[in-house]
Amino acid sequence: MVLIGGTSNAGKSTLARATAHRLGFECLSTDGLARHPGRPWRTPDREVPAHVADHYATLTVDELVGSVLGHYERLWPRVEELIRAHAAAGTGLVLEGSALWPALVARSAVPRTAAVWLTADETVVRARVHASGRYEEATGAERLLMDKFLARTVRYQELMVRAVDALGLTRLDVGDGRPVTDLVDLLLTAVGPQPSK
Repeated sequence: MVLIGGTSNAGKSTLARATAHRLGFECLSTDGLARHPGRPWRTPDREVPAHVADHYATLTVDELVGSVLGHYERLWPRVEELIRAHAAAGTGLVLEGSALWPALVARSAVPRTAAVWLTADETVVRARVHASGRYEEATGAERLLMDKFLARTVRYQELMVRAVDALGLTRLDVGDGRPVTDLVDLLLTAVGPQPSK
C-alpha cells in the first residue's frame, strides 16, 4: 500500500495515478468514499451548490478546518477498512486524499503500508486554485469563496506539516514544475522498501 496525503491542490491525484501506473497498482481516492463539501467554484458542468457556498461564506477559516478534520475522523474507519481489505487480498493500492490525516494513519497498523504527505508552496497552491476556479473570470462573490477555500487549504497544510513532523512521518515537497516522473521517483525512494510491521 502507498498512501499519499496532503492538502487540496498539492498534486495528490496526479502523483497517485502516475505512481500506481508505475507499480501496476490500483489507484483510488478518499474523495470517492465521501467528499466534504466540495470545491466552491463553478465548472463547465457544475454549479456551486447553495450549501457549499453557504459553508464557505459563513464559517471562519478555523471552523472550516475543524469541520473538515471532524469529517476525516468520521470517515477514517471506512478508509482503514479499504486499506485492510487490499492488504488482506494482497493487491497493490495507491490511495490518495486529504482524509489521510497523519495521526489517523500513524495509529493504523496495516502491514506493508507506506505513507507520504505532499506539501506545496502557498504560491503554487494559489495558482492552481485560481486556474481551476478561473479566478480572473469569477465574480466578486465567487472570488470570496475561493479565497476562503484557499485560506482553509493553507491552514490545513500548516497543521498537517506540524503533525507529520511531530510524528516523524515522511513528507515530500512537490515544488513547481517538476516532471511527474521525477516526483514518482522521489516518492518511491521516500516510502520504500518498507519493513513489515
